[in-house]
Amino acid sequence: MLLGGVLVANGSAELGVMMAAGGAGAVIGDSLGYFAGRRFGGPIRGSRLGRRIGEERWQRAEEQVRRRGGKAVFAGRFVGILRALLPAIAGMTRMPYRTFVAYNAPAGILWTSGFILAGYLAGNSYEQVANVAGRAGLLLLVVIVVSVAIVLAARWVARHRERVTEPLGRLWRAPRVQDLAGRATRLALRWSPRSVLGLLLLVQLVLLFALGAAFGAVLEDVVEGDELATIDGPVARFVVEHREPWLTDAFEVLTWAGSGLLLVPLMLVTGIVLWRVRRSPRPLFFLAACVAGASALSNLVKLVVARPRPDDALIDAIGYAFPSGHATNAAACWLALALALGGLTPSWPRRVALVTAAVLIALLVGLSRVYLRVHEATDVLGGWALGGLWVVAVVVTSAVLQRRRT
Repeated sequence: MLLGGVLVANGSAELGVMMAAGGAGAVIGDSLGYFAGRRFGGPIRGSRLGRRIGEERWQRAEEQVRRRGGKAVFAGRFVGILRALLPAIAGMTRMPYRTFVAYNAPAGILWTSGFILAGYLAGNSYEQVANVAGRAGLLLLVVIVVSVAIVLAARWVARHRERVTEPLGRLWRAPRVQDLAGRATRLALRWSPRSVLGLLLLVQLVLLFALGAAFGAVLEDVVEGDELATIDGPVARFVVEHREPWLTDAFEVLTWAGSGLLLVPLMLVTGIVLWRVRRSPRPLFFLAACVAGASALSNLVKLVVARPRPDDALIDAIGYAFPSGHATNAAACWLALALALGGLTPSWPRRVALVTAAVLIALLVGLSRVYLRVHEATDVLGGWALGGLWVVAVVVTSAVLQRRRT
């Protein structure tokens, strides 16, 4: 429909004809969906495609039709998944066709006409938009694809808690793990190997070793200048070739999400608020340890490695490059905030959403540092690994100290 509007603006089609064709296509297509649902509703719902849609969505759409009738058909044309399901649902529930088409036709015409008119209005600036998109579009596409992948993975985790925790539970109950846990607890922590906190400790230790290994791998390649460090040149050329002034302005704002000038006051205020809410200073101490330790550790590694910054930076930056201080701070502080705020809710989906938001912010901060050329890609990778490593270390230490006190 958008392309149709652009063709009208360029004189390749008539506006009335395009709107008539779009409206007719919407009405005919939904009518076919209605009759397919009326005739083959059960098999469609039980098919592989129907199962992929999910029983919850089928039931939600069916409830909308039964409760609101024709109004649901009209409103559903403007709502994502309902647009695809409601015609078939209307047929399956035996809604009279005259009722269906009386509500569906106006909605379809409005929906298609709106997109055609939007394309028509944008048509005069189409070449300019295409020129900008040609340079910045690929970079944005990479960001969007990675972000969508993270969000989809988080949605799956939020909806399948048992499938995430069950393998960990089996691992924890394995004889060798129980034996090692028993020796460790008797020797140092004095925990029961069957404790739920033991499973939590296992997960945290696995993360700790994984992040430590990741940081060590990046550090080794940066120092030696081989393997992973070879991606720095291609990545730098890619971001330079896909720069746009408006994108540069956006990244100059986004990069502040990793600055200590923002994160230190934010962590302090959040810690004080959580202290009052939970009537315990532990959240404040936890957040303070995360922000202070991540910053100190990043500066210490920078002095040891002493890697110079790129010489074509778009903004001013001081000090050495590896690891990226902004990437380290973003990974540590936003993840710590997500964990601290997650302690306020027992809802698993909300906790997953908080961690996902933290990951996305850290991702954008790291990308901004590479785009603005104050860091190489490996500086950012090292910063992410170091920030995550420190937060997990603080969490493990906090859990051990709390358990020993109680």
